[in-house]
Amino acid sequence: MLQDERLEAIVQYLNEHERIEIETICDLNAVSKDTARRDLIKLEERRKVIRIRGGAKRALLSNEVYNYDQRMNMASKAKSKIGKFAASLINDGDHLILDASTTVQHLAKHLTSRNHNIVTHSINIANVLSQREDITINLLGGIVSHKHQAIYGSRAIRNVQDFMVNKCVIGTCGISSEGLSTSIEEEGLLIHEIIKRSEKVIVLADSTKFNKTFFQKACDLEAIDIVVTDKEVPKNLYEVLNNYGTEVIVVPDEEY
Repeated sequence: MLQDERLEAIVQYLNEHERIEIETICDLNAVSKDTARRDLIKLEERRKVIRIRGGAKRALLSNEVYNYDQRMNMASKAKSKIGKFAASLINDGDHLILDASTTVQHLAKHLTSRNHNIVTHSINIANVLSQREDITINLLGGIVSHKHQAIYGSRAIRNVQDFMVNKCVIGTCGISSEGLSTSIEEEGLLIHEIIKRSEKVIVLADSTKFNKTFFQKACDLEAIDIVVTDKEVPKNLYEVLNNYGTEVIVVPDEEY
């Protein structure tokens, strides 16, 4: 087994468990204790784990920051599948807020329902929907982030307070027992306000987002009504979502 494969196996184990012991790594990857320790050192350098006596625990804080083009190319198949299914959750005439997530952009591409008023701070989503004569687009004002192809700032937050919608559809950098979080401070503040303006909150999150926590918190899990994803949610996270009555939808491969 290559080192990258071993490291991925350790990370996957920690997605289900809070910590891992050296002996467990040896059994999991069929390696010696010395190799297991070297693998943990490598994962700590990548900020994936925190080494402790006898093993490691999952690093709670993630520091990954990607630009828009990079995010569009990450887990693109899963995002397309999630977005296509999520479009089926939208009814004719719904008033919507769509955030600047790349997964939500896939929803916009697959949207077949009609007669919507849509609020967004995403330049690309506005462009995708701009040819639809049955959709009214309300683009929030503020400062354009070229890196993230979205509009942020205090003006955007003030603008979104003028609306009340049936549903908001949002993505996330991370979803954990701590809630939704993002590496972009302005985005977290705006998402927090978007959720307050929505009767139903739908989160689109591919499996790479599970059990990740970033610098800026967007909301608690209890604020979420539906999570749409591509794989089974880790047990620890599923239990928290279930306790809050959040519906978790895993999109089947064969249908999407």
